[in-house]
Amino acid sequence: MSKPTMTYRLGDREVGRLGYGAMQLAGPGVFGPVKDEARAIQVLRDAVASGINHIDTSDFYGPHYTNQLIKKALHPYSDDLCIVTKVSARRDEKGGWIPAFSPEELTSAVEDNLRNLGLESMEVVNLRSMLDIHQPKEGSLEPQLETLIKLKERGLIRHIGLSNVTARQVAAARKMTPIVCVQNMYNLANRHDDALVDQLAEQGIAYVPFFPLGGFSPLQSTQLNEVAAELNATPMQVALAWLLKRSPNILLIPGTSSPQHLQENLASGQLTLSDDVMEKLNGMGS
Repeated sequence: MSKPTMTYRLGDREVGRLGYGAMQLAGPGVFGPVKDEARAIQVLRDAVASGINHIDTSDFYGPHYTNQLIKKALHPYSDDLCIVTKVSARRDEKGGWIPAFSPEELTSAVEDNLRNLGLESMEVVNLRSMLDIHQPKEGSLEPQLETLIKLKERGLIRHIGLSNVTARQVAAARKMTPIVCVQNMYNLANRHDDALVDQLAEQGIAYVPFFPLGGFSPLQSTQLNEVAAELNATPMQVALAWLLKRSPNILLIPGTSSPQHLQENLASGQLTLSDDVMEKLNGMGS
């Protein structure tokens, strides 16, 4: 495996800033088994062979199928591979998202991740706030964090992160335990976390944006397509390259079940954006 050229500290690991999100390895709607298991396994192996050493997953992707695929494809894991998961949700029989916030549910979720991944300890577990399923909402996460802290004391978790949270919740959590990463929705079109990204960078905390192409207006999409055409790149590559240049603490986890798209995503790390291009792209944010 080649060594990543752009890295950032995540817990005890130095990880490449271009990682891989395993979410899309589950069935439609992140529910049910993957359609083509052999292809999914090949994408995972190609990702690691290409130098990716940061994989983002969760046992509620599927549920269970994605983690089982990761284990089948990559176990025993290389020493420098960092697998990050998240907890606090479960799925109903139709694939709907249901909060799973009790101490028993959080403990069971961590244990399920460990079992299905074939690990004795998770490098990072993100607590995803389910106070609002779709977006950050103010409210206390203290009881849930207390559960994860106890699991950390048992050695089942090495580090704790947060997802779908506000700046105030991050500050409150840091008074209870070290926080190594925050995973929120953030991209060129949705810049509500601009201040939080910069604040976390000053604190040495990784910021992991999801939905790098989510929520674009038709006008913004047109502008992004124009920039991509000028650079002989895809809109996705430009969006990822912008995130990489936006702040050194940003870690990317684009997901795909396509070997071709995987290589396109990796190529975004080699895309150079001039100051003029960055200025034009920055003007697209909301």
